[in-house]
Amino acid sequence: MLAGIHFVNFTLPGGADALPATLAATARVADEGGCATLTLVDHLLQMEGETDPREPMLEGYTALGFLAARTSRINLGLMVTGVTYRHPGVLAKTVTTLDVLSGGRATLGIGAAWYEREHHALGVPFPPTAERFERLEEALRICLRMWSPDDGPFEGRHYRLAETLCEPRPVSHPRPRILVGGMGEKKTLRLAAQYADACNLFARDHDQVAHKLRVLERHCAAVGRDPATIQRTVIGSGDPVDEPDRFLSDMEGYAKLGIDLVAMTPVGPDPVGWTSTFCEKVVPRLAEIG
Repeated sequence: MLAGIHFVNFTLPGGADALPATLAATARVADEGGCATLTLVDHLLQMEGETDPREPMLEGYTALGFLAARTSRINLGLMVTGVTYRHPGVLAKTVTTLDVLSGGRATLGIGAAWYEREHHALGVPFPPTAERFERLEEALRICLRMWSPDDGPFEGRHYRLAETLCEPRPVSHPRPRILVGGMGEKKTLRLAAQYADACNLFARDHDQVAHKLRVLERHCAAVGRDPATIQRTVIGSGDPVDEPDRFLSDMEGYAKLGIDLVAMTPVGPDPVGWTSTFCEKVVPRLAEIG
């Protein structure tokens, strides 16, 4: 099983002045320590319910560009891009830029967005749920079009592009990977089956994840797709550094379901030290699972 680092907490010792060095060092440790992915959240405010919205939050793609210059191997993406924050044509161009400058290490993680408060706070329109999913599907189609040889117009219900030009082309072959994140059975997993190279679920319970994967397989059957072509990933819970044996036993259960990557969030005020221990003591053992 592969390991990823999912970085969400920017409230760290030293404040904003220390953030560049801390974030860069965490990414380098993950890059050199065998982690396959490094993801950031895509939010404009910190998440209420998790922490205080007034706590620090960096804009995701700017931060990923910063990290692309400080890593050499690890795949970079957001978990996940909110479809409402960027026009899809601009989003495709942004991910392409990250892909080119990182040497082909960009993933487009994308979802329907959910955090209403930050939309209203910064003046970003927050359509109803059904419309956000319509926009998500159109965004996926636009990105795929912009990464294809076809640079003609796109006419959708919500987005209209006179041209779908994207130069330079992505370095990734044939294009950057697409991950659709979320657990929704009717829409999210259907879009993952139809458009994505990977899905992402929350590892809260083996039975729940098993059920979601069965739903994904049914959606794949409906569109004539082999579900084995979709990478199955989870965001893990708990602290594998504090309880590695318990964590690894839990991951064995997910591996049996077909999960092949788990992304973990550094715990505590020292993400560099936590990630270093995770890479040294947990990642090699995790690689033996599956």
